[in-house]
Amino acid sequence: MYETIHRALVSGEAGTVVPRWIAGVLGEVVRGRTDLRAVRHPLGFVCLPVERTGERGICLHVWSENLAHARPTTSSTHAHSWDLISYVLYGTLRNDLVAVTDAPDGPTHRICEIGSSEHGDEIRRTSRLVRRERRSSELHRQGAVYTLAAGVFHETVARGEVATIALGSGRPGAVDLSVGAVNTGTHRTTRQLCDREETALVAAMVVERLGRVPEPRPREDLCERGRP
Repeated sequence: MYETIHRALVSGEAGTVVPRWIAGVLGEVVRGRTDLRAVRHPLGFVCLPVERTGERGICLHVWSENLAHARPTTSSTHAHSWDLISYVLYGTLRNDLVAVTDAPDGPTHRICEIGSSEHGDEIRRTSRLVRRERRSSELHRQGAVYTLAAGVFHETVARGEVATIALGSGRPGAVDLSVGAVNTGTHRTTRQLCDREETALVAAMVVERLGRVPEPRPREDLCERGRP
């Protein structure tokens, strides 16, 4: 399915393909016909791992004040070990792109490496001391497709209720990174797995929201409107 959804995102067909596809997947979750479980991600959203094949995966990310969410033990500034392409199902989010500069003298933060497994994360203290500064911001609304390359430090800020489909493709040799306090030490965290009932609630919430999202106009209609 990764190739199909990726092709829709890069070809401009995401608005007609992706919501219909994820609504079908979530319908199976609501009916209890799948073993998928949502996870509270430390970056503040709830994640439903829809597909994972080797170094590629598809996840549904949901930000909502109606859901309990975890918090990071470092900060929300991070860099993926994988290349991201994402589609905003509904809502609006902001990506703040962050410059991280090595500063062994007078640092404000420390870089940590993150090793993830099904049981949780190991946040490993590194010797890299840095200063961080917001470089620019990108605003992405419902229907937008955006990308983030592996290794780019950023923060994602949801504005109210938001859901995205995130496709990740692992980059060989890359490591997930987080910006922590200077005194951050190596430690472990446990991912909070949602039970069947809460997973079904998340799925139902997204399906209900998708029912309010306007259908995109067919391409030919848009072309006709653009003609003089």
